[in-house]
Amino acid sequence: MPLFPWSLCVCAALCVLPTVRADAEDVSLLGGWQDVWLFRLFLNVLGYATIIIPGYFLICYFKRVNYLETGRGLCFPLIKTCVFGNESKTGLLDDVSPAARNESESSSSARQAVRLIFCAAGLQASYLTWGVLQERVMTRSYGATEAEGSGERFKDSQFLVFMNRILALTVSGLWCVLFKQPRHGAPMYKYSFASLSNILSSWCQYEALKYISFPTQVLAKASKVIPVMLMGKIVSHKSYEYWEYFTAVLISVGVSMFLLSSSTGKHPSTVTTFSGVIILGGYIVFDSFTSNWQDNLFKHKMSSVQMMFGVNLFSCLLTVGSLLEQGAFFDSLAFMSRHSEFAFHAVLLSVCSACGQLFIFYTIAQFGAAIFTIIMTLRQAFAILLSCFLYGHAVTIVGGFGMAVVFLALFLRVYARSRMKKSSKRVTPTPVQKV
Repeated sequence: MPLFPWSLCVCAALCVLPTVRADAEDVSLLGGWQDVWLFRLFLNVLGYATIIIPGYFLICYFKRVNYLETGRGLCFPLIKTCVFGNESKTGLLDDVSPAARNESESSSSARQAVRLIFCAAGLQASYLTWGVLQERVMTRSYGATEAEGSGERFKDSQFLVFMNRILALTVSGLWCVLFKQPRHGAPMYKYSFASLSNILSSWCQYEALKYISFPTQVLAKASKVIPVMLMGKIVSHKSYEYWEYFTAVLISVGVSMFLLSSSTGKHPSTVTTFSGVIILGGYIVFDSFTSNWQDNLFKHKMSSVQMMFGVNLFSCLLTVGSLLEQGAFFDSLAFMSRHSEFAFHAVLLSVCSACGQLFIFYTIAQFGAAIFTIIMTLRQAFAILLSCFLYGHAVTIVGGFGMAVVFLALFLRVYARSRMKKSSKRVTPTPVQKV
């Protein structure tokens, strides 16, 4: 089948072109050159480099001296797990055994309906609350009173990433201890690649809300299928069907319509600045790399919760190291002590993120990826409506039509994928039993 990677590049360009220039008032949000997002990103990456580069040289050293055969002592099991692991790849591990799937399929319709309602409610509650709190923390002030004025804003997105990861690490670690997991096979250091890209994508996600509206961010996240396809061709050498390219074009057109309809005359929060588009682009690229790298990691024998634990372990190490080097860790704790409301929001934000990840694993295991995608697509639509209602974002008729086009394309992808799976099952011949 002929491939058209150039069409993906056109789709990506369509999503980036319709940006609205920022007013001079938006620049006043920055307290100084230390608050410029590019400088903060540079400091963060510099902090990660002080951990990653020494780790890289250590890994090269252990491999060069063939430590797996010559090493001894108390540190040998730890070094073996981190650097070498169990290198045998055993294919994709299914989170649910065939017996469990058969039991799930044979269960009553009422029980299945209750499970589906439970999964949908859990996903909606976790991620809708997470979205509302994310916008509250990054775009609103704390401690505002009539006497003192507007209060102060929390500016360090990296601390919020750390809060999310430390709680997710705790939850996944407890899950691995309480429930039986397969024997781990991948070298631990391989999680660091997904961790770094995951940290950067999460940082971009929080940071972008300083420059764009939440509905714009949600639609941009919905359009990440385009760079995911690009990364899939680059990282995993995947091929795609014609309908996947068609829906990618539809998504890019819908996002473009929404961005073109943004204007300062309606509401200042609808303005999409050039910095916001660049940061969103970074989020999409890093997140696309994360998902494709995790797909490759699943070729080793591991469960989804083990993946969650490994990625969050390195994420915590990288973020806490960078925060301590910048002195931002204790500054953020001081902000929490000054504003108890922020402390509550940060903790609840992390709880919603960790619970949401567990609901993702459970929903996919019980009902498959198609049902999960439908639930999460509906969640994105509800998140936009909820944000517009709570925070007063204005959406024009053209922007609303653009959103409708995006969600229509997402549902078309789910429908086409399910039809493809059903047709492939019909075409697959039954094996002939030899006597």
